[in-house]
Amino acid sequence: MELYLDTANVAEVERLARIFPLRGVTTNPSIVAAGGQSIWDVLPRLQKAVGPEGRLFAQVMSRDAAGMVKEAQQLKECVPGIVVKIPVTSEGLAAIKQLKTLGIRTLGTAVYSAAQGLLAALAGAEYVAPYVNRVDAQGGDGIRMVQELQTLLELHAPESKVLAASFKTPRQALDCLLAGCESITLPLDVAQQFLSAPAVDSAVMKFEEDWQKAFGRLSL
Repeated sequence: MELYLDTANVAEVERLARIFPLRGVTTNPSIVAAGGQSIWDVLPRLQKAVGPEGRLFAQVMSRDAAGMVKEAQQLKECVPGIVVKIPVTSEGLAAIKQLKTLGIRTLGTAVYSAAQGLLAALAGAEYVAPYVNRVDAQGGDGIRMVQELQTLLELHAPESKVLAASFKTPRQALDCLLAGCESITLPLDVAQQFLSAPAVDSAVMKFEEDWQKAFGRLSL
């Protein structure tokens, strides 16, 4: 199972990388734009934060296949091991096919249906990113879509992986993992919610109180 953070906040990646068993970081144009830093500056810093074995994802901005391929090559020059995110449009599928022949790894992003995700995988995308919460927000069933996509990839494109994205709650992420997803990416607030458990804090405080009363210290 691969766990990613969906952010461009280098400081938060450094902080959470000490805690979480992170495989790497995913970004997108909105995330990078919110940070206000050039993508060419932030990507090397993110790569350093996740370490030499960490995996980094960044997205192209062009709308046509030729532009996507060119930008993908630029991203790879900046971070050699990067996985390039390509929106699964008609031009995006054409770009994914070309990048496969060039040896540049891709993720098909902005996936709102299982059929769309399957096409990305068949075109050569190593990862496919269904947007779970955004599908729910449009009146669909994000988890069911992920389940269908997972089954389709297992049957017809086993070399590709689902990397589920767009979460508002830890429950959505856990349901994706239960559906068989091998990879998920969490926004910072949802990642933090995985650790937010007032009952745990209360239990630890009780342990400390009992130990302090018995031994007069808070060490073994």
